[in-house]
Amino acid sequence: MRDDSENEILADMPVYLVMGLSTGPVNPSGKGKRLIVVHIGSEDGFVPGGLLSFESKKNTSDYHDEMNGQSFRDWLLCVLPKLKDNAVIVMDNAPYHSVKLEKCPTTNWKKANIIEWLQSKGEVIDSTMIIPELLDIVKQLKPLYDKYEIDELVSQHNKTVLRLPPYHCELNPIEMAWSVIKNHVKSNNKTFKLKDVQKLLIEGVNKVTEEMWRNFISHTENEEDKFWNIDMIVDELMAERQDL
Repeated sequence: MRDDSENEILADMPVYLVMGLSTGPVNPSGKGKRLIVVHIGSEDGFVPGGLLSFESKKNTSDYHDEMNGQSFRDWLLCVLPKLKDNAVIVMDNAPYHSVKLEKCPTTNWKKANIIEWLQSKGEVIDSTMIIPELLDIVKQLKPLYDKYEIDELVSQHNKTVLRLPPYHCELNPIEMAWSVIKNHVKSNNKTFKLKDVQKLLIEGVNKVTEEMWRNFISHTENEEDKFWNIDMIVDELMAERQDL
């Protein structure tokens, strides 16, 4: 069920949306290098100085291939001081957003490695225990250690990460902002030269006004409400079936 008290808390916090994409291509055939772009924005518009763009090293349309955890961390470190205090940063579950502080044991781990990990956490382990028993202990400890590097970094700056559900990009208003930017680049890319695409990118970013951002956020909130209403209907139908 929806937690209205949590929604009220979020309503009092400045919320920023972050996302990356690739734009181009530089070549009209669809092949060639592209620009990899990361930016962050809110109802106040894109954050000044928050744009990161660089030339791809591979001929690929998937920008996830070009960005890694360290690159994203370095960018975020530069951006955090530009954000309001106590902010909530909304991001998806892209691999470079989701680097773990440390790996926790899984069923693929060898027994000796699981024991070593548990002992490093101060657990006294009986060597006669079988792997499922060891993993039960891991499960109890996991909330303490199964953390993301980015979440911990952000919390040190008095801010919070809010992750979107997987495969729900429609819940991120920055998707609509990117659509405006990409359409501007596509419509005006006549030379297919990297420096011109870079210029068009900046023009596209500047086209996304604060009013547009507020409209994007309002649209996303309406989409979120639809999901909540569907969940409530499903819950009610399931409850009715259980009463039959």
